[in-house]
Amino acid sequence: MDCCGLLTAQKEPVPLKSIEVELEVKDHVATLVSTLNYENKEDKPIEAVFVFPLPGDAAVCHFSAKIGQTEIVAEVKEKQQAREEYDDALSSGQQAFLLEESEESPDIFSLSVGSLPPGESASIRLEYVTELAVQADDGLRFCLPAVLNPRYQPQGSEVTSVQVTSVPASLVPYSLSFSARVSSPRAVSKVESNCSLDPLQYLNTEQTQATVKLAAGHKFDRDVELLIYYKDAHQPTAVVEAGQASAKPGTLMGDPVVMLSLYPEFPQSVMSSVTSCGEFVLLMDRSGSMDCPINDRAQQETRIGSARDTLLLLLKSLPMGCYFNIYSFGSNFEHIFPKSVEYSEKTMEEALKKVEKMKADLGGTEILEPLKHIYSQPCIPSQPRQLFVFTDGEVFNTKEVLNLVKENSGSHRCFSFGIGEGASSALINGMAKEGGGHAQFITGADRMQPKVMQSLRFALQPAVVDISVTWDLPKEVSVTVLSPPITSLFQGQRSLVYAQLTGQSSEAAEGCVTVKYSLAGHPSQNQLRFSLKPEGDTGSTVHRLGARTLIHSLEMEEREHRGQEDGGVKEKVVELSVQSGVSSSFTAFVAVNNCNGEPIQGPLLRRNVEITCVSFHCSHQGMAQMPFPSPSKIMKRALLVGCSSVHEAFSSVRALCQRQVLKSQILLHPGRTEPNQPPRDPLLQLVSLQKASGSWLLDPALAATLGKTSEEVEKTKPASVNQEVWATILALIWLHGFKMDAKKEWELLATKAVSWLRAQNAPGVSECVEAGNTLLRCNVQKGVLGL
Repeated sequence: MDCCGLLTAQKEPVPLKSIEVELEVKDHVATLVSTLNYENKEDKPIEAVFVFPLPGDAAVCHFSAKIGQTEIVAEVKEKQQAREEYDDALSSGQQAFLLEESEESPDIFSLSVGSLPPGESASIRLEYVTELAVQADDGLRFCLPAVLNPRYQPQGSEVTSVQVTSVPASLVPYSLSFSARVSSPRAVSKVESNCSLDPLQYLNTEQTQATVKLAAGHKFDRDVELLIYYKDAHQPTAVVEAGQASAKPGTLMGDPVVMLSLYPEFPQSVMSSVTSCGEFVLLMDRSGSMDCPINDRAQQETRIGSARDTLLLLLKSLPMGCYFNIYSFGSNFEHIFPKSVEYSEKTMEEALKKVEKMKADLGGTEILEPLKHIYSQPCIPSQPRQLFVFTDGEVFNTKEVLNLVKENSGSHRCFSFGIGEGASSALINGMAKEGGGHAQFITGADRMQPKVMQSLRFALQPAVVDISVTWDLPKEVSVTVLSPPITSLFQGQRSLVYAQLTGQSSEAAEGCVTVKYSLAGHPSQNQLRFSLKPEGDTGSTVHRLGARTLIHSLEMEEREHRGQEDGGVKEKVVELSVQSGVSSSFTAFVAVNNCNGEPIQGPLLRRNVEITCVSFHCSHQGMAQMPFPSPSKIMKRALLVGCSSVHEAFSSVRALCQRQVLKSQILLHPGRTEPNQPPRDPLLQLVSLQKASGSWLLDPALAATLGKTSEEVEKTKPASVNQEVWATILALIWLHGFKMDAKKEWELLATKAVSWLRAQNAPGVSECVEAGNTLLRCNVQKGVLGL
């Protein structure tokens, strides 16, 4: 567990010196160029291995290396062939480079830099394209992962995952520079980040082009996240990209490809009615790593603590008449009820008591078995299953998990949440995509609650069924859809569709796409008309993303039929990957320098290059002076808390050390409070007092939360109103008067409270609102409350 991997045997630094990143965002698509600069300061040739994360849906499309004045460009080849060429080059003393995707997770790549001579420098250029995810507030999210958490691998597993060496971020010896250029047909409203940025610079008066860069002094100790906001973000668009002149017509790269960004708008009459049925299954990660801080800037709030608060909000916001259950997992799994139960005051309170006691004490991160158990349970008639998964995404068998979700996609919708820096984008995005749901990431200063409540609003929307997409094109043009069929639609959420257009058309020709679907029994449709004329200077971004989408679908098909006759699916993936220059699980980029003259002399040394891992970064004052437990003590800790791997034990011990340091600080500074027992957020306190029906009781706990005495609250109650109605109206006034900044968190439970009040048909509501405003010193109108 020490940092020996950081240094060579001669105590020299590892060869990676710096990373330069240039990002170009065009509307909903990003192209990233990353340059890795190496230098061998040893007196022998070395092979450097750098394991690093990329977005799970990225399409790697260029890889080249420059040594001195010589530049070599890598080719995409079948993976085993690429490995053999790389090994042959090294054995003959030639310089070679190999870039390949992990066998188990598409968001992990390893880069091997072979036979770098003593004193020589090398510059590696890597390019990929990716789609930008739409956030709940309509921002487009780009994330440059700086963190790759070690992936948990169960005991007895036959698969060997990529070996990851992690070190404290403060000791990583390489630097990062990052700049971005944003352009769109619409104006750029703003760009935000979890890191410090220099001011946004607009490049034209229309503000459709802008540049931004990281502020000086950035430490590569976290994911770099950009949130980009456009005006009129919900307008559907179509981008037609011309085929490559060098490619054969009729092939994917030789024909034009269109990318459609669709934003379905559902009829307001249907959306005003929120469904009150459904089976809500909540699956919570309780592995040792969930005891770590949710980010390195808020050390007192752990991932598991934030998750407990989120479960409270979720349970209080569920509609009467639905069914629910809560599972938690680590090395094994538990469930609160043997099967899903009807939501009532009794079952809600029973669940909350167990949620309050949840700790990150279940060891490893084995998500596959609880998923199998959930899917084995029979569905409840007329109660569509909605699965909510909360995890920090540290699993090794991502592809196996995604296969299972896809196999069961017809019986549920899956909403996934990645907690903390380093959560696997391939796992979180993949589960939502295969399960027809929505993915969210909670990083930096994000609060988990508003993002989860956004997904609950999606889950409460009526299910969209019978989705079809039809194309109306000139008769001389045919279409080949590259994207899988659309299986889910949500109000205001984007759906991307890629298609290959074959044949010639006039410059003025137009196409039309119609999306038809049924929503709550009401047939609906949305149309988008677009020009078939390719846009100028769009490069190959859309083609590569279309190729990556088709490759993903074929890879899933191959895994489903592995060991059976699959009709040559693997061969199709390799052919498409080589043709498009886009990476896949069956191919790799390989480059060999055949022009470097004499073979490189001397034994070849292998050096693993560390990546930063926030989970292992201890930033508390005094932590550095603490003696860290030996490996034997770590394994004893593993046995005590049920950890099944050294990594899980290390995470658990690290969290324990942090708590001990904070406790020692409390002894030194008696004025401080115990961080594990902070004063409860008044909002969460108020929410915890709400009944399953949506009402509140008039009791001392409610009065204290409102900042009043029981006597003050009872004395001002209008005589004609019963206590429960009075208490519920006071709670609503307090929410609207003091917590509007957190409205997304309490909006659903407030709606439930209003429904309860209306059902009471109680007299004197206006009098109650007036008296409540006077008591709480607010000015909330009756109409604002929905009464």
